[in-house]
Amino acid sequence: MAELDTSGGGKHKGGKVRSKKSSMRVDLTAMVDLAFLLITFFMLTTTLMKAKAMDMAMPDKDEQHDQLPVPATRTMTILLGSQNKLEWYMGETGKSAPTVDNFGKNGLRKALLDNKDHVMSTHGGQPMIVLIKPSDKSTYADFVEALDELNIAGIDIHAVVDITDPEIADLKKNGLY
Repeated sequence: MAELDTSGGGKHKGGKVRSKKSSMRVDLTAMVDLAFLLITFFMLTTTLMKAKAMDMAMPDKDEQHDQLPVPATRTMTILLGSQNKLEWYMGETGKSAPTVDNFGKNGLRKALLDNKDHVMSTHGGQPMIVLIKPSDKSTYADFVEALDELNIAGIDIHAVVDITDPEIADLKKNGLY
């Protein structure tokens, strides 16, 4: 509510006639209340940051799909173990020794980029296929980290596959299971 104070200067008898000076006082309480209400309203109705999610299409287990043969030299298999560690190998199980590695730019990302370039150059520009095989001892965070590394490396063709007994034995041999 605004108040108007009209008290002027004192009245003097005689002398010059002066105009009455009026001083004005405005009460800003209502305006401050309105400002805080608006701030509160916009803080409560605004979304600060939307959650980022990666789309992942999983095939239906009941449907049978015709699968085209893929050369084993185009595939890279990632075995997720315990303690934020993993093993990876190119080709088929048991035909090449797996490499124990970790996540990050000098670990899995470097291996993905190197193998991607090698496959592209040796197979006439055909892309590399990555198989991710999480074990019972791996964590969901490791799985998400592996998907993030694939996304960073620009590898679009990947699949999540069940881990086999020889691969579990290999993880146990390297102390990752």
